Amino acid sequence: MSDVLDRLVGQPRAVAAMRDLLGRPVHAYLISGPAGSAVNEAARLFATSLLCAHGGCGNCEDCRSSLAGSNANLLVPMRAANFWSVAEVRSLDELARKRPLGPGKQVIVVENVDLMLGASPSASAFLKTLEEPSARTIFVLTADELPEELVTIRSRCVEVRLAPLSTSAIAAVLEAEGHGPSAAADAASAAAGSVTRARLLVRDAGLRSRLALWRAVPDQVSTFGESLRAANDILAAIDDALAPLVAEQARAFAVLEAQAKEQKLRGVPRRDEIETSHKREQRRFRTQEFAAGFAVVTDVYRERLHRASEDLTRGDERASRRAEAASAAIELVARAAGRLDTNLNESLLLHDLFFALGAL
Repeated sequence: MSDVLDRLVGQPRAVAAMRDLLGRPVHAYLISGPAGSAVNEAARLFATSLLCAHGGCGNCEDCRSSLAGSNANLLVPMRAANFWSVAEVRSLDELARKRPLGPGKQVIVVENVDLMLGASPSASAFLKTLEEPSARTIFVLTADELPEELVTIRSRCVEVRLAPLSTSAIAAVLEAEGHGPSAAADAASAAAGSVTRARLLVRDAGLRSRLALWRAVPDQVSTFGESLRAANDILAAIDDALAPLVAEQARAFAVLEAQAKEQKLRGVPRRDEIETSHKREQRRFRTQEFAAGFAVVTDVYRERLHRASEDLTRGDERASRRAEAASAAIELVARAAGRLDTNLNESLLLHDLFFALGAL
């Protein structure tokens, strides 16, 4: 029999854990997972199940209203900026102490609790709320990766960890949302395990052309000039793909500036933190673009290795050299991918890789 947790695609272990926890509810949960693994969606589905007398049947009024966002006992407070402010965290405490409607409990979903800085008053204020829970309030928190400085918040919760989504699971999500199989497959393959990123890419008109640039790399790096041109074309395409995100960040910041002006403030509060967050988000986008591109190039070389291996079995002695080159190329790409988390210049990384591939 289906329930609301069945909507969480590609997370069988997490869903099983949530169903088990429904039978012995506690005051606070933490839903965590890799960036893009739909932790916020998972939290809302779990919150719906907590409010349902039947564990998330999907058919009762509590389930229908929770899924529609109109259940008065399911609260999802929003932050105004990129980080939770002290005032916003204190309002969470006030919400927690309100009496829910009816005889049951209320559930407060706090998204991206990792955006409370560990040493800041906001984190301390929220920790106090968790340490002195209201008897009729349940918190469901979400985070991608909870930093060490917030380990005390984790210690007050029962944690459910989501796994990275497979390409096929992400494609299934996109198809279920109405996208065609081809577009869903392309977006899923380039999403680096992130359903959030896949939902962006499936509407990205330039995705196919970027994937084509990456797929063409093995055939277009035989000379220094070709390697240089291929690298520059890919870097330019990534810049173009990043432009909508940069524009959206600029629009959001303009709203904050307008609000600060209306309130007669000297500037946007926590400006440096917001700008740092924007840069981090841009960096994550670019890193994911490179990771997805390297995966595409690796797949091409794996296909070459497979064909060379088949040729060897048919007695083609020259296939041995092709197999060695493909294997070496796969290793070079893997090393480059392993350096993405460093501060190495992206242009230098790509140029060095393509020159090395061309020398094989």
